[in-house]
Amino acid sequence: MKLSDLSPAPGSRRSRKRVGRGPGSGTGKTAGRGHKGQKSRSGYRKRAGFEGGQMPLVRRVPKRGFTNVFRIEYEVVNVGRLDGLEGEVTPEGLAAAGLVKAGRPVKILADGELTTALKVSAHKFSRAAREKIEAAGGSCEVIEG
Repeated sequence: MKLSDLSPAPGSRRSRKRVGRGPGSGTGKTAGRGHKGQKSRSGYRKRAGFEGGQMPLVRRVPKRGFTNVFRIEYEVVNVGRLDGLEGEVTPEGLAAAGLVKAGRPVKILADGELTTALKVSAHKFSRAAREKIEAAGGSCEVIEG
């Protein structure tokens, strides 16, 4: 058997229905589209959120809040997740371990326990996380930028 010999199982595929091809076909004249109106025309596409002319929900509900364009989104890692790691911990190492997404700033938080002494480099540390790392005999280095 060759790749070119492959074909679907008999009866598993149906040929497409050719609509609008005369009265004998059963779908002639209006081709199953009914009579007149927007939906019978070619190119009809119902807009997302369209409610038949009623004022759409997105316009009925008032606007609220704003988006701060200067916000910095940090990837967070708890010290409990660092416990299995060894030596120097960097954002690149955390990304390689699958704990964070690469290229984003990292913040270390204090949930969990740390038993190994680690040299941790990150963009931010919570105060409690810094205390836990130093209590385990490790050190914290803040990356600028």
